[in-house]
Amino acid sequence: MAGTPTATEPPPATEPPVSKARNQYVVLGAVLIAMMLASLDNLILGTAMPTIVGDLGGMAHLSWVVTAYTLATAVSTPVWGKLGDMYGRKGVFLTSIVIFLIGSMLAGVSQDMTQLIAFRAVQGLGGGGLMVGAFALIASLFPPNEQGKYQGMISGVMGLTMIGGPLIGGFITDNLSWRWCFYVNLPLGALALVMVTTVLHLPKQPLSDQRREARIDYLGVALLGTAIASLVLAATWGGNEYAWDSATIIGLGVLAVVSGAAFLFAERRAAEPVLPLGLFRNRNFTLVTLVGFLLGVMMFGAMTFLPLFQQAVQGASATNAGILMMPVFLSMVLINAFAGPFITRTGRYKPIIIVGSVLVTVGVLLLAQMDTGTSRPMSMVFMAFLGAGMGCLMQTTMIVTMQSVELKDIGVASSTATLSRTIGGSIGVAVAGALFTGRVQDVMAGHGYAGSSENAQLDSAALAKLPDAMRDVYEQAVAAGTHQVFLMATALGVLAFAATWFIKQVPLKGPAERAAELRPADREPAPELV
Repeated sequence: MAGTPTATEPPPATEPPVSKARNQYVVLGAVLIAMMLASLDNLILGTAMPTIVGDLGGMAHLSWVVTAYTLATAVSTPVWGKLGDMYGRKGVFLTSIVIFLIGSMLAGVSQDMTQLIAFRAVQGLGGGGLMVGAFALIASLFPPNEQGKYQGMISGVMGLTMIGGPLIGGFITDNLSWRWCFYVNLPLGALALVMVTTVLHLPKQPLSDQRREARIDYLGVALLGTAIASLVLAATWGGNEYAWDSATIIGLGVLAVVSGAAFLFAERRAAEPVLPLGLFRNRNFTLVTLVGFLLGVMMFGAMTFLPLFQQAVQGASATNAGILMMPVFLSMVLINAFAGPFITRTGRYKPIIIVGSVLVTVGVLLLAQMDTGTSRPMSMVFMAFLGAGMGCLMQTTMIVTMQSVELKDIGVASSTATLSRTIGGSIGVAVAGALFTGRVQDVMAGHGYAGSSENAQLDSAALAKLPDAMRDVYEQAVAAGTHQVFLMATALGVLAFAATWFIKQVPLKGPAERAAELRPADREPAPELV
């Protein structure tokens, strides 16, 4: 009969089976837990670091507790994305959770600083796959034209971790033990494992010849890892461990450039490149990756120096400074309550991205105007502009990233977006720190006080012990330093705004378009919720 497929014909492409709403939300909840673990870890640990050093010793190696995790995360991020595309996203995602939990458990039982640093690296290797796997699974579960309505949930989780992380870390350290800063990951991670394992099932099918023959691009992984490691170390150590013009930092910069160039050369010849360069032929993919990088620079710089301004200039305590950051996160969540449904209803994401770039730029420009006379309520209004812009950009750019690639490349796309923000954050904090410290030193020296990097680390308690005259000068110096940081962010915001104008408005893919990309011969099937 006409229109009826014969026994030898393949079944027509059908919509991915995501109609079981309850189980769909269970998987989404598990993915959000994994995202929370990835973003919460360093925030919790920050408040516990003095206690850890007092217990384990090794003050000279303190920075490596953070650097080891950051470095392992950055280097492993693109690898996790590619492995998910090659061998299945569910299994790779679960593996990253297991490695993260093993690293957390081992870090919690560390007996000296060397062990803690090593186990933090293990934890970071798993952490590199958490955010990548989370975004890839969301892209697999929900087509781009449906992802907007979940933006609020994702932003809510990110905002909750940024606000709650330092508070949770302080509570754990004061009432339990610093080791519970790591142990707290275990029940949350186990819950995510159970939820994903029992609810999300991928249909079994034989691998095609293409996937059987696929090999990990070891040369590409090594070269990309070297370039990323050199860049992150240069950004982390520059101006802190070593002077920017030291042989170490210059050598790291040269190594990053050489290994990066070699990576690009190797990827053009790799059979299964860890980062397919062809993705950058898509204009939207390239532009949102650039915007993500710039957003990472601005966001991490703001999150680092706003609390310092609040403590040193406005007299807030460390805990209150965290609470005073709430306008950023609340506005971020609230704007997503509008932006997500707007994208879902209209399919138009470009206006949201343009508005977001304007709000971010206006926000950092307003923050650049803060001085010793700026009141807390006024600075909170400025922060709300920044948060609203971040809310428009953070998840919407990820939707455009996922929209710009086929389903088989979702893992690589999510890892590229995550990596661009991570690298942007590392560079942003380093450059902003250099500008801030230099300006503080200049102002202090100009008033007859010897400026030093230690002066830039004074909190409200230490500031209260200074002589009145020196305290007034120091407050002026910090205000001048933050002015420099946010002027730099304003310039980057203008660049991001210019880039958003060249993003093309393309109709968002729906379930039918995503299903059409699923060729059973060589691509991973759609997820099934049971």
